[in-house]
Amino acid sequence: MTDRISRRVFLRRAAASGSILTVPGLLAACGGGGSSPAGTSSTEAHKLAKVLHFSNWTLYIDVKKGGHPSLEQFQKQYGVHVDYREDINDNASFFSKIEPDLSRGQSTGRDIIVMTDNSRYPALLVQKGWVEKLDKSAIPNIKNLVPQQRNPSWDPNREHSLPWQSGFTGIGWNEKLTEPVTSMGDLLGNKKLKGKVGLLTEFSDTLALVMAYNGDDPSHITDKTFNKAIDTIQKAVHAGQIRQFYGNDYASALSSGDLIATMAWSGDIVQLQADNSHLKWQLPVDGGDIWTDNMLIPKGGNVYTASVYMNFVYEPKIAAEIEDYVNYVCPVLGAKEALIKKDPAIAKNPLIFPTKQMLDNAHTIDPAALNNEKYQTAWQNLISA
Repeated sequence: MTDRISRRVFLRRAAASGSILTVPGLLAACGGGGSSPAGTSSTEAHKLAKVLHFSNWTLYIDVKKGGHPSLEQFQKQYGVHVDYREDINDNASFFSKIEPDLSRGQSTGRDIIVMTDNSRYPALLVQKGWVEKLDKSAIPNIKNLVPQQRNPSWDPNREHSLPWQSGFTGIGWNEKLTEPVTSMGDLLGNKKLKGKVGLLTEFSDTLALVMAYNGDDPSHITDKTFNKAIDTIQKAVHAGQIRQFYGNDYASALSSGDLIATMAWSGDIVQLQADNSHLKWQLPVDGGDIWTDNMLIPKGGNVYTASVYMNFVYEPKIAAEIEDYVNYVCPVLGAKEALIKKDPAIAKNPLIFPTKQMLDNAHTIDPAALNNEKYQTAWQNLISA
């Protein structure tokens, strides 16, 4: 494997070293987004702020010659400077960073943040009233959101959020070492794979795939279906089928041949394939998992300016420019067609622009289960045994 690494792997390394990438020329002094106080007129409320404060994950937007072309276009078109900070290394630590301000009713100094829905935090932010409602009058391009993403259980009708990018959890394998591994039954039970199988340490990813294999609905977890999934995994562990539960390090193990097949994130495999064309990936025939990184406006953020930006990135041409670099699952209808002439390999990659069948076969985890301490304890006991 060369030095090419996935965004998730990079994030882990950056977090471990304490380093965060910044972009010269785009960073501004930290401060509130300037949301309109009570009593201001609707005209003032719909006036663009001078600065949009945007916190995102590292390596998660288009980059060219040290800059971000899509941000530069937004700045030129709207006259709004973008204070773009790559200061999200993981959902838990970022929530810990903004929670003190939000709990005191104070601004976080940010207008847009990006958080993952298979963590507990987006749902928690909505439940606590710590995020603003979108100004949908400023987001006509919301019509371009793919239908499968329009009504998540934690934010019905997308009142508070819009997807930035998504990713699938499915099965990756090395075709030099095995026939295609297309089901969780095969991954957990094929004796030819014994001792060379990886599962993920992430509660939501692994449970969602196993529950779908069991014929249960990951989006509505009960004690019965949770315990059934745990039993299924324990049987595979006790049989010696599972080499290890992995975080991001599954990628190097799969590339090196220590793993023949593993649960894997689609975006990682897209990038790893650049160095190893024998790596393959697909959603399990039983059903996979989809997670989404969502744009949210924390309390105190400038709703109108943030909403105008969201509308901008939901323009298919702009979404295509971002996608051409990021290579995760694009949530914007029309972006594929906008990209087809510029980069047909990306536009035709179903891991980036999935088929309707793939989207329909992908589940989202029950957000209530993510906050169930009993489930979380049982899961930690399983993966640490």
